Amino acid sequence: MLRFFTPLAPLILTLTAMAADERPYINDKKAPEDAKDLQFIQSALQKALPKSRAATVCIEVGEGTGTGVIVSPDGLILTAAHVSTGVRKRLTVVMEDGTKHKAESLGLVADTDAAMVRITDPGTWPFVEIDRASTTRLGDWVFSLGHSGGFDKDRGSVVRLGRIVRMANSTWQSDCMLIGGDSGGPLFDLTGKLIGIHSRVGQQLAVNMHVPMSEYVKHWDAMMKSEFIGEGPFAQKPEKGTGFLGLATEAAEGGLRVTKVGAKTPAERAGVKEGDIILRFNGKAFAKREEMQEHLKEMAAGDEVKLDIRRDGKEQTITLELGER
Repeated sequence: MLRFFTPLAPLILTLTAMAADERPYINDKKAPEDAKDLQFIQSALQKALPKSRAATVCIEVGEGTGTGVIVSPDGLILTAAHVSTGVRKRLTVVMEDGTKHKAESLGLVADTDAAMVRITDPGTWPFVEIDRASTTRLGDWVFSLGHSGGFDKDRGSVVRLGRIVRMANSTWQSDCMLIGGDSGGPLFDLTGKLIGIHSRVGQQLAVNMHVPMSEYVKHWDAMMKSEFIGEGPFAQKPEKGTGFLGLATEAAEGGLRVTKVGAKTPAERAGVKEGDIILRFNGKAFAKREEMQEHLKEMAAGDEVKLDIRRDGKEQTITLELGER
């Protein structure tokens, strides 16, 4: 297994000129045969890394982290479904330079582990090109990026070189050495095109599964519409009635007065206090606590709630994520 983490200095390497759609000759060899072949691989990797690294992000979800890659200048990210954890979830994206930005999960495919995320902060973002034509073949040289173990600004995203060792319709296997935190990260061919997303990190470092771009292209429109596609095992569809807020209310002028906030509940963590008047719950006004309870029965754990409240005569909005009963 060849691993290139630093340049082979002091060699001055020249990458053979290739058209954008030309297949690297090294892919058709069983193994590198001489220094020229090794230099070709290294030069290709060095040429592709700056752009691919700039577009590779760390995704923070609660206490966990994963990886993703930006594929459009408006901040569309491809990642794994088990990293995004659901549809319309609030996430944080960390760029290569350490800057953090707000993001929201879009749609996902629960049975193949594909997912989309969108950066919601304004901006124009670095991005990589997708191999929509599925040009990758068994045995091709590839490289992976990932924020192994979480974001580390001094280290940056970790690079691994490997080859495609197995191909199926919705799953590819490479011998790139991935670990926890790399999930959702990008797999590139030697020209720097995105060909897959890391899905399952194996017990053995060199056994790792990836979702090919064909799976994303197939479900592109539905994921862009924030649809939950398929049935497990990588994501579970929200179950109505499981949402937990953690407060008690009573009828009051203008809405519902909070009479109690449970310890370590979503309401407490979000800053809701006893005495607050809930004016609107996700834009709806309720005059009776039973009305809000019936509305909660239609919601699931993980759903986002916006509470418009009045406190000390001033209105404010509190956003929180429902817990699980």
